Amino acid sequence: MRKRSRPPDLPEDPTLIVVAIAGGSPLPEGAGPAALGSKAFNLGRMAAAGLNVPPAFVIGTGFCAAPEMVTRDVWSGSLAELERVSGLRLGDVRRPLLLSVRSGAPVSMPGMMETILNIGLTDATMPGFIRLTGHPRLAWDAYRRLIAGFGEVVAGVDGRCFEADLAAIRNGDDERMLDFARLRELARRHGETFARESGRPFPQSAEQQLSEAIAAVFRSWSSDKAAAYRTRNAIRHDMGTAVTVQRMVFGNAGGLSGAGVGFTRNPSTGDPALWIDFLFHAQGEDVVSGRRDARGNGDLPSLAPGVWAELQAAASTLERQFADMQDFEFTIEDGILYLLQTRDGKRTPLAAARIALDMLDAGLIDAETARARTRTLDARTLTVHRIAAADGGTLVPLASAASAASGVVAGAIAFDEDGVRRQRDAGNPVILIRRDAETRDIAALDLADGLLTRHGARTSHAAVVARQLGKVCLVGCEALAIDEPGRRIVIGDQAFPEGSVLTLDGNEGRIFAGRVAIVEEVPELLLARLARLNAGSGRMDGPAERQNGSSGADRLQIGAGAAI
Repeated sequence: MRKRSRPPDLPEDPTLIVVAIAGGSPLPEGAGPAALGSKAFNLGRMAAAGLNVPPAFVIGTGFCAAPEMVTRDVWSGSLAELERVSGLRLGDVRRPLLLSVRSGAPVSMPGMMETILNIGLTDATMPGFIRLTGHPRLAWDAYRRLIAGFGEVVAGVDGRCFEADLAAIRNGDDERMLDFARLRELARRHGETFARESGRPFPQSAEQQLSEAIAAVFRSWSSDKAAAYRTRNAIRHDMGTAVTVQRMVFGNAGGLSGAGVGFTRNPSTGDPALWIDFLFHAQGEDVVSGRRDARGNGDLPSLAPGVWAELQAAASTLERQFADMQDFEFTIEDGILYLLQTRDGKRTPLAAARIALDMLDAGLIDAETARARTRTLDARTLTVHRIAAADGGTLVPLASAASAASGVVAGAIAFDEDGVRRQRDAGNPVILIRRDAETRDIAALDLADGLLTRHGARTSHAAVVARQLGKVCLVGCEALAIDEPGRRIVIGDQAFPEGSVLTLDGNEGRIFAGRVAIVEEVPELLLARLARLNAGSGRMDGPAERQNGSSGADRLQIGAGAAI
């Protein structure tokens, strides 16, 4: 059932809308992306397509300009419907409903606005949640995450304060391995940190948490990083975000549980295979925040073949429904797969060409759509840069990392926006070095030519933005130690002060000292496919040619030994 409502004293504005999503029928008339934001609109489409989507309600984009209008009367009816569908109740001490509060504009702005998870946990509801789940570790893990997330997003507490609490409690251990007693102590410390840094205790009313979270997510539309992203991408500042309130599902529930982000195809090369980052015993923010490392495709198929098969089927459904490569978020709770969002995936030019042509061949899009998606692509934009030893010998990398965006770049290292600007002013290409892959670094990343991080997943929001901006991006480099006060990094036994030159190989996930020679490769067969498309012939001649269309075997090598 889906319900559309508007308080009687509000003006007749189609964006001033509240819509409940709980599976079944199509979205109501007028509930399009402009009103609901693309994220919530796509959530409704996924539910209508039969995918397993947790129930939710959406507060429309029209409220973003005046979030003070979002009183309890605006969402109380939709909350009651969500409680009815889930069989739980917000603030109930026996069967508490826990909620996520997420942003979602009409256009994709990955990581630029905020999300708050586990709304509804309080000292009073904790015992009921523990009894309901039978899982004390899950309960205390969720509570400590709520206090930290709420503190950072709603109360404006510096996230590093909560990271310091975590570091003290885990004492070098993986936080996913902390038992409930240490997580309970962490929640207590987070409560003290919240009170100390914000000047008030953590709110113990579930409805107050929800009300403040909704207002904070609406406010995040006006944050510096969101405004900078809109300016750079020519997105209207008056568009606004919607807010989605959704029943929580728990990737930190133990057993076969976890959270992940997937692309239905490889966003760097266009290869038609699932491209997944996944963390067992985690929540979604662990993957997309850029503060945690995540695993790729290697673990899930072997450890959870049934879930992997469901993911493959879901990816196929998403591509049929949306007729494009999708970037989707999912949670596995005790072996059950839930889809939390989907959007058209950011991709490199090479991937854009391969995906459009392959989708045309598969009948997912028509020739006109394929031409529109490849209109700006030519030999120059599709040329691939690869490293090469100038003397034909073997290059020895300093370290390796996960590649989030392909290509090769050499540049002077810098640690923040000011450092990037200094190097740019000196005429140097720049590699931004950061501990975490976070979107708050968008201004520095926009100026830099590459990004290298100690932590982060290939699908973190910052990595997605780097790929969209055409920056070479390596994340999760375990060998990288960052000495921020000393303005230097250490990789292995070598130290590199700010301004030192490194080369990032985003194709193979390697880091080299100094400048490395490159070769340029032109994907000739892919260009031939594009030429036939633009000449009107459209489809490929045969499967063998499609297979080689951008596999690497079709490339013409030029410029051997050229310097970066």
